[in-house]
Amino acid sequence: MLPPLKNGDRLDQKTFHARYEAMPERVWAKLIGGIVYLSPPQKAPLGRMRVRVFHWLAGYEEATPGIEALPHVTHILSEESEVQPAVSLLIFPDKGGQTREMDDYIDGPPEFIVETASSTDAIELHAKRDDYERTGVREYVVVALRQARVFWFVSRNGQFEELAPGDDGILRSEVFPGLWLDPAALLRHDTPRVQEVLQQGLATPEHAAFVARLAGQ
Repeated sequence: MLPPLKNGDRLDQKTFHARYEAMPERVWAKLIGGIVYLSPPQKAPLGRMRVRVFHWLAGYEEATPGIEALPHVTHILSEESEVQPAVSLLIFPDKGGQTREMDDYIDGPPEFIVETASSTDAIELHAKRDDYERTGVREYVVVALRQARVFWFVSRNGQFEELAPGDDGILRSEVFPGLWLDPAALLRHDTPRVQEVLQQGLATPEHAAFVARLAGQ
Protein backbone atom coordinates (compact mmCIF):
# COMPACT_ATOMS: atom_id res chain seq x y z
CA MET A 1 0.00 0.00 0.00
CA LEU A 2 1.30 3.45 -0.93
CA PRO A 3 1.79 5.94 1.92
CA PRO A 4 -0.69 8.85 2.04
CA LEU A 5 0.34 12.28 0.84
CA LYS A 6 1.31 14.79 3.51
CA ASN A 7 1.87 18.52 3.40
CA GLY A 8 5.52 19.25 2.75
CA ASP A 9 6.40 15.88 1.21
CA ARG A 10 9.16 16.25 -1.38
CA LEU A 11 8.33 14.08 -4.38
CA ASP A 12 8.82 13.82 -8.11
CA GLN A 13 5.72 14.06 -10.29
CA LYS A 14 5.41 10.34 -11.05
CA THR A 15 5.59 9.36 -7.38
CA PHE A 16 3.15 12.11 -6.45
CA HIS A 17 0.72 11.04 -9.17
CA ALA A 18 0.72 7.39 -8.07
CA ARG A 19 0.17 8.30 -4.42
CA TYR A 20 -2.47 10.90 -5.29
CA GLU A 21 -4.49 8.33 -7.25
CA ALA A 22 -4.43 6.07 -4.17
CA MET A 23 -5.85 8.81 -1.92
CA PRO A 24 -9.61 9.15 -1.18
CA GLU A 25 -11.46 11.14 -3.85
CA ARG A 26 -12.36 13.91 -1.41
CA VAL A 27 -8.67 14.80 -0.96
CA TRP A 28 -7.26 17.56 -3.18
CA ALA A 29 -3.52 17.93 -3.51
CA LYS A 30 -0.99 19.60 -5.77
CA LEU A 31 2.72 19.31 -6.41
CA ILE A 32 4.47 22.65 -6.75
CA GLY A 33 8.18 22.66 -7.38
CA GLY A 34 8.49 19.17 -5.94
CA ILE A 35 6.61 19.98 -2.71
CA VAL A 36 3.18 18.57 -1.82
CA TYR A 37 0.39 20.93 -0.76
CA LEU A 38 -2.92 19.55 0.49
CA SER A 39 -5.85 21.86 -0.18
CA PRO A 40 -8.09 22.97 2.71
CA PRO A 41 -11.88 22.42 2.58
CA GLN A 42 -13.45 24.59 -0.09
CA LYS A 43 -15.78 27.33 1.16
CA ALA A 44 -18.80 28.72 -0.66
CA PRO A 45 -17.35 32.17 -1.62
CA LEU A 46 -14.44 30.47 -3.36
CA GLY A 47 -16.78 28.14 -5.21
CA ARG A 48 -18.99 31.01 -6.36
CA MET A 49 -16.00 32.90 -7.72
CA ARG A 50 -14.75 29.84 -9.60
CA VAL A 51 -18.12 29.55 -11.33
CA ARG A 52 -17.98 33.20 -12.39
CA VAL A 53 -14.42 32.86 -13.69
CA PHE A 54 -15.32 29.78 -15.70
CA HIS A 55 -18.41 31.54 -17.10
CA TRP A 56 -16.18 34.41 -18.27
CA LEU A 57 -13.64 32.12 -19.95
CA ALA A 58 -16.34 29.84 -21.39
CA GLY A 59 -17.80 32.88 -23.13
CA TYR A 60 -14.43 33.56 -24.72
CA GLU A 61 -14.04 29.92 -25.72
CA GLU A 62 -17.45 29.91 -27.42
CA ALA A 63 -16.42 32.85 -29.61
CA THR A 64 -12.93 31.55 -30.37
CA PRO A 65 -12.71 28.20 -32.20
CA GLY A 66 -9.44 26.39 -31.56
CA ILE A 67 -9.18 26.99 -27.83
CA GLU A 68 -10.60 25.31 -24.74
CA ALA A 69 -11.48 26.35 -21.17
CA LEU A 70 -11.04 23.60 -18.58
CA PRO A 71 -12.20 23.81 -14.93
CA HIS A 72 -10.19 21.98 -12.26
CA VAL A 73 -8.43 19.53 -14.60
CA THR A 74 -5.08 17.93 -13.76
CA HIS A 75 -2.11 19.48 -15.57
CA ILE A 76 1.32 17.85 -15.54
CA LEU A 77 3.70 20.76 -15.96
CA SER A 78 7.09 19.17 -15.30
CA GLU A 79 8.86 16.38 -13.45
CA GLU A 80 8.21 18.34 -10.24
CA SER A 81 4.80 19.86 -10.87
CA GLU A 82 1.23 18.56 -11.08
CA VAL A 83 -1.64 20.94 -10.40
CA GLN A 84 -5.39 21.35 -10.83
CA PRO A 85 -5.98 25.03 -11.66
CA ALA A 86 -9.36 26.59 -10.94
CA VAL A 87 -9.64 27.20 -14.70
CA SER A 88 -7.16 27.00 -17.55
CA LEU A 89 -7.44 28.26 -21.10
CA LEU A 90 -5.39 26.55 -23.76
CA ILE A 91 -4.86 26.57 -27.50
CA PHE A 92 -5.34 23.20 -29.17
CA PRO A 93 -2.03 21.55 -30.15
CA ASP A 94 -2.94 21.51 -33.84
CA LYS A 95 -3.56 25.25 -33.61
CA GLY A 96 -0.11 25.99 -32.24
CA GLY A 97 -0.75 25.36 -28.53
CA GLN A 98 1.90 24.17 -26.11
CA THR A 99 0.00 21.31 -24.40
CA ARG A 100 -1.07 17.81 -25.35
CA GLU A 101 -3.50 15.33 -23.85
CA MET A 102 -1.92 12.22 -22.36
CA ASP A 103 -3.91 9.51 -20.56
CA ASP A 104 -6.78 12.03 -20.29
CA TYR A 105 -4.57 14.53 -18.43
CA ILE A 106 -3.11 17.75 -19.81
CA ASP A 107 0.64 17.48 -20.34
CA GLY A 108 2.60 20.72 -20.58
CA PRO A 109 1.84 24.29 -19.53
CA PRO A 110 -1.45 25.81 -20.72
CA GLU A 111 -1.23 29.27 -22.16
CA PHE A 112 -3.47 30.81 -19.48
CA ILE A 113 -4.33 29.88 -15.88
CA VAL A 114 -6.69 31.44 -13.36
CA GLU A 115 -6.55 30.55 -9.67
CA THR A 116 -9.04 31.70 -7.06
CA ALA A 117 -7.67 32.08 -3.56
CA SER A 118 -8.69 33.02 -0.06
CA SER A 119 -6.63 31.52 2.75
CA THR A 120 -4.07 30.15 0.25
CA ASP A 121 -3.29 33.39 -1.56
CA ALA A 122 0.32 33.34 -0.30
CA ILE A 123 0.82 30.03 -2.11
CA GLU A 124 -0.87 31.22 -5.30
CA LEU A 125 1.13 34.45 -5.38
CA HIS A 126 4.53 32.97 -4.52
CA ALA A 127 5.23 29.22 -4.81
CA LYS A 128 2.66 28.59 -7.52
CA ARG A 129 3.44 31.82 -9.35
CA ASP A 130 7.13 30.88 -9.47
CA ASP A 131 6.26 27.35 -10.64
CA TYR A 132 4.00 28.60 -13.43
CA GLU A 133 6.64 31.09 -14.51
CA ARG A 134 9.33 28.41 -14.57
CA THR A 135 7.25 25.86 -16.49
CA GLY A 136 6.15 28.22 -19.26
CA VAL A 137 2.60 29.37 -18.49
CA ARG A 138 2.17 32.52 -20.56
CA GLU A 139 -0.43 34.37 -18.48
CA TYR A 140 -1.48 33.79 -14.89
CA VAL A 141 -4.37 35.40 -13.01
CA VAL A 142 -5.01 35.20 -9.28
CA VAL A 143 -8.40 36.30 -7.94
CA ALA A 144 -7.50 36.95 -4.30
CA LEU A 145 -10.75 37.17 -2.35
CA ARG A 146 -9.25 38.11 1.00
CA GLN A 147 -7.35 41.01 -0.58
CA ALA A 148 -10.26 41.88 -2.91
CA ARG A 149 -7.80 42.15 -5.79
CA VAL A 150 -7.14 40.55 -9.16
CA PHE A 151 -3.47 39.96 -10.03
CA TRP A 152 -2.71 39.36 -13.73
CA PHE A 153 0.81 38.28 -14.71
CA VAL A 154 2.23 38.08 -18.24
CA SER A 155 5.37 36.16 -19.18
CA ARG A 156 7.89 38.41 -20.88
CA ASN A 157 11.31 36.97 -21.70
CA GLY A 158 10.52 34.03 -19.44
CA GLN A 159 9.60 36.11 -16.39
CA PHE A 160 6.22 37.20 -15.06
CA GLU A 161 5.41 40.87 -14.99
CA GLU A 162 2.16 42.22 -13.58
CA LEU A 163 -0.19 43.46 -16.28
CA ALA A 164 -1.46 46.98 -15.73
CA PRO A 165 -5.09 47.80 -16.52
CA GLY A 166 -5.99 50.42 -19.08
CA ASP A 167 -7.08 53.91 -18.10
CA ASP A 168 -10.63 52.53 -18.03
CA GLY A 169 -9.68 49.92 -15.43
CA ILE A 170 -9.97 47.04 -17.91
CA LEU A 171 -7.40 44.22 -18.04
CA ARG A 172 -6.64 42.97 -21.56
CA SER A 173 -4.91 39.69 -22.33
CA GLU A 174 -1.77 39.80 -24.46
CA VAL A 175 -1.95 36.09 -25.34
CA PHE A 176 -5.68 35.86 -26.11
CA PRO A 177 -6.73 38.99 -28.03
CA GLY A 178 -10.18 40.19 -27.01
CA LEU A 179 -10.11 38.52 -23.60
CA TRP A 180 -11.02 41.55 -21.53
CA LEU A 181 -11.91 41.71 -17.84
CA ASP A 182 -13.34 44.34 -15.53
CA PRO A 183 -11.71 43.13 -12.27
CA ALA A 184 -13.85 45.33 -10.03
CA ALA A 185 -17.02 43.88 -11.58
CA LEU A 186 -15.74 40.33 -11.11
CA LEU A 187 -14.96 40.93 -7.43
CA ARG A 188 -18.44 42.33 -6.77
CA HIS A 189 -20.03 39.43 -8.70
CA ASP A 190 -21.46 41.76 -11.34
CA THR A 191 -21.78 39.13 -14.07
CA PRO A 192 -23.66 41.34 -16.58
CA ARG A 193 -20.82 43.89 -16.46
CA VAL A 194 -18.15 41.17 -16.80
CA GLN A 195 -19.94 39.82 -19.86
CA GLU A 196 -20.47 43.30 -21.30
CA VAL A 197 -16.74 44.02 -21.18
CA LEU A 198 -15.93 40.60 -22.64
CA GLN A 199 -18.29 41.25 -25.54
CA GLN A 200 -16.51 44.55 -26.18
CA GLY A 201 -13.24 42.66 -26.43
CA LEU A 202 -14.74 40.03 -28.72
CA ALA A 203 -15.92 42.77 -31.08
CA THR A 204 -12.39 44.10 -31.68
CA PRO A 205 -10.41 43.61 -34.91
CA GLU A 206 -7.66 41.99 -32.82
CA HIS A 207 -9.97 39.17 -31.78
CA ALA A 208 -11.18 38.68 -35.35
CA ALA A 209 -7.56 38.47 -36.53
CA PHE A 210 -6.78 35.91 -33.81
CA VAL A 211 -9.72 33.73 -34.85
CA ALA A 212 -8.57 33.92 -38.46
CA ARG A 213 -5.04 33.00 -37.46
CA LEU A 214 -6.24 29.96 -35.53
CA ALA A 215 -8.38 28.88 -38.47
CA GLY A 216 -5.37 29.09 -40.78
CA GLN A 217 -3.19 26.76 -38.70
